[in-house]
Amino acid sequence: MYRVAVGCDPNAVACKEDVMTALKQWGYEVMDMGSDDPLYANTAYEVGKAVTDGTCDRGVLICGTGLGMSIAANKVKGVIATLLTDCYSAERARKSNDANVACFGAFTQGTKVIEMLLKIFLDSEFVPGCASQVKVDQIRKLEDMSMKV
Repeated sequence: MYRVAVGCDPNAVACKEDVMTALKQWGYEVMDMGSDDPLYANTAYEVGKAVTDGTCDRGVLICGTGLGMSIAANKVKGVIATLLTDCYSAERARKSNDANVACFGAFTQGTKVIEMLLKIFLDSEFVPGCASQVKVDQIRKLEDMSMKV
């Protein structure tokens, strides 16, 4: 099982606690990356770094809509964060896009929907050599190029 880093902003503390309980029940090791910082970009950074440095295998970020967390997390080199809103996208985020951080909206989705989508995300794996491999490679290439500017 994976080790999962979980963080949120102050608006999503109760939701984060419920999600962490579900993750533990599913057998995942959970690393609580906090929720107190009103500047949620700091929490997104900490979760992203935990994933990219190998401390954790996946990350989960929750704010009011999930939008701000996904934007902030994608600023961390090596993170592919995505806002998950439906079952098909939750699966494809991993299988086609190699996403490693799942983002959710506590105000817009609620805990039960988040848990359902997160389970799909975590149960899915990237398929090396799939038709999307070239697209993922290009994303990583563009990321490397932008880091040099």
